Amino acid sequence: QPWRTACPAGHPLTGPAAGWLGATRCPTGEATTCRTGPARVPALVTALLCALLAAATGPRPELAAWLAAAPVAVVLASVDAAVHRLPDPLTLPLAAGLPALLGAAALLPGHAGSWTGALLGAAALGAGYAVLFLVNPAGLGFGDVKLAPALGAALGWYGWDVLFAGAFAGFLLGGAYGLALVLLRRADRRSAIPFGPFMLGGALLGVLLGALSANP
Repeated sequence: QPWRTACPAGHPLTGPAAGWLGATRCPTGEATTCRTGPARVPALVTALLCALLAAATGPRPELAAWLAAAPVAVVLASVDAAVHRLPDPLTLPLAAGLPALLGAAALLPGHAGSWTGALLGAAALGAGYAVLFLVNPAGLGFGDVKLAPALGAALGWYGWDVLFAGAFAGFLLGGAYGLALVLLRRADRRSAIPFGPFMLGGALLGVLLGALSANP
């Protein structure tokens, strides 16, 4: 469905970041049906993710990269779930910024990962998703391909085992969700399901696993 910029009466909608960060409203206030956008501001989800990442990572320098990426990940998941899109203004800066932050972390003492691993992970996961997109364009969006390098960098920071685990977890979560919809007769095999939230969820699980494994 398209991203709404006006209420049913044609009035331009207003709200936090035009609906990207919270529910929008019709400025006339004529009808409650003019509300759109996410039902809940994702600040609480972001705070919870940051707390989990901080607890798992501890005071290591890569924590700054995870805390910077968490709000972007929450917004991406929210937008993809709502309109089946992963916007370039979010995926492309994340793909460039996360490796840069991890590169800075690699220069500081006490880090628990490898910047080379992050770069190789970004290339590997990005290439893997590109191949999947070329093989079956109807089954994967190009936005997923553009999101993959950032997730590969995050997972590759902790090594190939974490990269494989996080990537597999994304497919496992997405498959389980799709199967549940089919069993509940809310979708069929041809129904479009946003995959970005599951990619992000799998990457989160992988990063948490890698961070915990790196603890002494």
